[in-house]
Amino acid sequence: MGIIERIKEIEAEMARTQKNKATEYHLGQLKAKIAKLRTQLLEPPKGASGGGEGFEVTKYGHGRVALIGFPSVGKSTLLTMLTGTHSEAASYEFTTLTCIPGVIHYNDTKIQLLDLPGIIEGASEGKGRGRQVIAVAKSSDLVLMVLDASKSEGHRQILTKELEAVGLRLNKQPPQIYFKKKKTGGISFNTTAPLTHIDEKLCYQILHEYKIHNAEVLFRENATVDDFIDVIEGNRKYIKCVYVYNKIDVVGIDDVDRLARQPNSIVISCNLKLNLDRLLARMWDEMGLVRVYSKPQGQQPDFDEPFVLSSDRGGCTVEDFCNHVHRTLVKDMKYALVWGTSARHNPQNCGLSQHLEDEDVVQIVKKKERDEGGRGRFKSHSNAPARIADREKKAPLKQ
Repeated sequence: MGIIERIKEIEAEMARTQKNKATEYHLGQLKAKIAKLRTQLLEPPKGASGGGEGFEVTKYGHGRVALIGFPSVGKSTLLTMLTGTHSEAASYEFTTLTCIPGVIHYNDTKIQLLDLPGIIEGASEGKGRGRQVIAVAKSSDLVLMVLDASKSEGHRQILTKELEAVGLRLNKQPPQIYFKKKKTGGISFNTTAPLTHIDEKLCYQILHEYKIHNAEVLFRENATVDDFIDVIEGNRKYIKCVYVYNKIDVVGIDDVDRLARQPNSIVISCNLKLNLDRLLARMWDEMGLVRVYSKPQGQQPDFDEPFVLSSDRGGCTVEDFCNHVHRTLVKDMKYALVWGTSARHNPQNCGLSQHLEDEDVVQIVKKKERDEGGRGRFKSHSNAPARIADREKKAPLKQ
């Protein structure tokens, strides 16, 4: 029996099992078995060569956005309109067969936009190049799920289910669970919050399913069984997602209003070029990019090319800014002067931990170099001979 058949058999057993207090331990073990099998399904087959048509593209710019959706929802048209890169668009399905990159120039930054082939139901099992598409989505900073406004409800649920099956968690935060394997000592279970979805016995059974008999577990929130399995697996990707409803020109105004009011959603029309500027602004807000301008000492700030920081790519502190400029600048920095919304007064004298905000201006003040044989401007010792015998005798005074 293959892995897919075993997954379907366990899912069928879970569907016919009644959910109550007596069966929650059995259901927890079945969920752990499915998670293990899905992880095995994502692994490349043994003996597979690395050849074949290239699908992944090199990262470029200050951020990466992936377009995911069913075939013929307008992904290629959206890429062409936002980036100017030509991606073949036609009325038949599966027009795009590989990954096509484009670059959006927005707010003095470069954002890489990837047009991926349409995925279908069963993509997590490898149908329709689903694994390659989802692997590229995992390497992105933001996912734009492009949906057809006229038939969006079912498509959104199917796509979310497929992405959840391969370890992509959309618009979720990592669970507050501390987990660490140990060599000896058994399982240590502690909690700082009341648990209603999982208890110590169920936690032990899930760990034994993974053949883990020595570990330290600490729950800091009321997490579920699925959250605990995600922490054990350790390969989950928590990524932001914006649901883009295209083709709003073919539905009524009431449907457009209902879709626009849903969380993490935005409505557009590529055919009539409606609301594309709002889409770019929403992408910018979700990615959390921060532009920081440098100011050389005694000169005007350089507003031509900002340093772009991001909380997902390193961080947004003064230390991260120094590492962007040069890796040795952190050791040479004495303090930083910051102008902008993050400063209490302009300029503010800051250290390495100061958090920077968009369009801040930063001036790095370096430590003064030490003179050879002394410290700072004043020497700690003289150049006079150490012994009295080595001193030169002065000429006698004139009579």
